[in-house]
Amino acid sequence: MLWGRSGSERKTAGVRRRATLACSLAVLWAFAWTPPAGADPAARIGINRVNLAWLSRADQERVLGDIAASGITHIRLSLSRPVDRSIDALEIADRLGLKILLEIQLGNKDYYPANAHPRTGFGRIWDVRRLSDLDLDLYRVHLRSALARIDRIGIRIDAVEPGNEINYSAYNGDLAVYEKPGRRTPRNVADVADRAALGRGLDAYVDAIRITREELRATTHSRDAALISAGLSDVGTGEADRRGMERLDAGEFLSLLRKRGLDALVDGYGIHVYPGSRDDAALARHVTRLLDFCRPEGEGKPCWVTEWGIANTALSCPVDDRERERAIRTVRCGFGKVMDEGRLKAAYYYDWDTQPVYSVWRCGALSPAGVAATEAVTSDGERSE
Repeated sequence: MLWGRSGSERKTAGVRRRATLACSLAVLWAFAWTPPAGADPAARIGINRVNLAWLSRADQERVLGDIAASGITHIRLSLSRPVDRSIDALEIADRLGLKILLEIQLGNKDYYPANAHPRTGFGRIWDVRRLSDLDLDLYRVHLRSALARIDRIGIRIDAVEPGNEINYSAYNGDLAVYEKPGRRTPRNVADVADRAALGRGLDAYVDAIRITREELRATTHSRDAALISAGLSDVGTGEADRRGMERLDAGEFLSLLRKRGLDALVDGYGIHVYPGSRDDAALARHVTRLLDFCRPEGEGKPCWVTEWGIANTALSCPVDDRERERAIRTVRCGFGKVMDEGRLKAAYYYDWDTQPVYSVWRCGALSPAGVAATEAVTSDGERSE
């Protein structure tokens, strides 16, 4: 029932009702599937708001308060420098009832020896540290300290994701940035400029996952948190060539980690989905192809989409979000199919308010596309309001 709600709440409820019909039609058209009886009612649907450590306490309260008031239940936050301010944001989110996926930023210089220098990005991209330089003892010490403070406050972390897009040179210094872009970048691991360093970095990463599992189990409130491998980039070869930045396909990169024992340590594989401008059928195909390696429990590991987003370059108010809303509903329907198959456990939209074209907090409210991206699905398959 809608009486007693504010005008904005009634508007949001109407958008959500339209979402149910639109998604149903899109599914029938693009996928023609019937959800299995064992569909997972516990899928996590949420939003990204990284780098809250850079904001004041008052601004953290404001941003997280807006997110919670918009009906969002799950959020991906960062553990980054300054760590104390990151933990302040976790405390606020937990108090507001938000369930936290915690991304551990492996670029934190506290995890590296003092003589480990970042690989240059030649001024086109930020300089970034090499995973092969990661000091596992330092990583354990600093992670243990952060988790101990989080535990003392009484915060329960829902899931932890060490690292971000480590299959792409923007976030992994063992992959090269070319001084001049334009030439062909690697199509597979055999073409990577420094395969030995990449291999050492992969070994270090799996060891860091093992340490993360051990330190989580030593906590009281987060011992059962899901552990997710770093969300991998979906940057394609064409974009990599234009930027002059090495990358590897998510599936190939995961196979390298799995050979090093990843599956014995994690509960899921992180993946990022940025499909760009496509028609509905192409969006559906893109989601299906990109999540092809995801498997149900017992057959491998399910995926977690820890970032996904579709741009809306129109920044004026009032917001015109119709085209993006349509595309987002198509992607959500694609996610729904993979979730019903047990191959996808979570989808966190990127982002709340930090990237203007991807942001869904527009003109002082959650945009219609934001509603479409973050509305939860109940156990009977209906959209919640």
